[in-house]
Amino acid sequence: MGRIVIFVFFLLTISGIVSANEVNIFSARHYDTDIQLYEKFTAKTGIKVNVVSGKDKALQKRIIEEGKDCTGDLYITADAGRLGAFQEKGMFQKVNSKVLKNLIPSNFRSPYWFGIAKRARVIYYATDRLSKSDLKGLSYEDLADSKWEGKVLIRKSNNVYNQSLVASLIANNGKKKTTEWAKGLVSNMARKPKGNDRAQILAVAAGEAELAVANTYYIALMLSGKKGPEQQAAAKKVKPFFPNQDNRGTHMNISGGGVLKHAPNKANAIKLLEFLLTKEAQEHIVNNTFEYPIIEGVQPNKLIAQFGLDFKQDLKTKVSKYGKNQAEALKIMTEADWE
Repeated sequence: MGRIVIFVFFLLTISGIVSANEVNIFSARHYDTDIQLYEKFTAKTGIKVNVVSGKDKALQKRIIEEGKDCTGDLYITADAGRLGAFQEKGMFQKVNSKVLKNLIPSNFRSPYWFGIAKRARVIYYATDRLSKSDLKGLSYEDLADSKWEGKVLIRKSNNVYNQSLVASLIANNGKKKTTEWAKGLVSNMARKPKGNDRAQILAVAAGEAELAVANTYYIALMLSGKKGPEQQAAAKKVKPFFPNQDNRGTHMNISGGGVLKHAPNKANAIKLLEFLLTKEAQEHIVNNTFEYPIIEGVQPNKLIAQFGLDFKQDLKTKVSKYGKNQAEALKIMTEADWE
């Protein structure tokens, strides 16, 4: 009789571990406001959210090394290239969710990971030296034109946002043309690449160059005053321009997440992903990170919406191609002496 009681207790204990009412997130997103979002999820569902934050390389290394012992359920990060590369290592599992499939456009998801917010990588220009009409018809491809010699700023080749941009050019123009483009772009750089996206915008505002490549949400972040009065003042001297409006549209990327291969709380992980696509969650995201919403019916924050909502987005190029072309993109950039 004692053995039966012990055995039943053992089963209940194991069952309690497996079906714990929680979800464990490994997040490389650097927004404190995401925690507030997870708290809203807990309030609605009763599911406790545990978050391990860190940089992508460190988190991925931990997940891979822990293998089947990893207690992580969801991996959330910025950039489809990162998600795709992690998928190639076999670290995600397929998810079948009608909610996610119905809400997320097919080009912003894969069977393994899903976009939760959009961002555009655009061209910023100095308003005291250029007007919007001067840039009419401008494309990413045009940045390699000798017209812009010594006038372009962009961060280093090891930046994943740039790798995904180049990966999209490979998908649309092929390796040969993209190789030529990269060499032309390097020739047009106003200085050796350095700093983050905001550093490129600041340099244009300071007169170091006419054009800079950076993500859209940075201008809103700077205008918000959260980065101080100097950056706010600098942001007022530049404007974003949405390239490739005459053809495929502006390069789009995502923040997103996927359910990890050995997730102990898979069902809860899917519930959280689905929650992140609700109107409430989407409004929270766009008003705190200045990204664009994935779903329809939600407006971006006014600080980014002021620059236009009707720009043509590249909906032709699947963001899943970024990860697939990432290695080739880096090779092309390196061979072009893109530091």
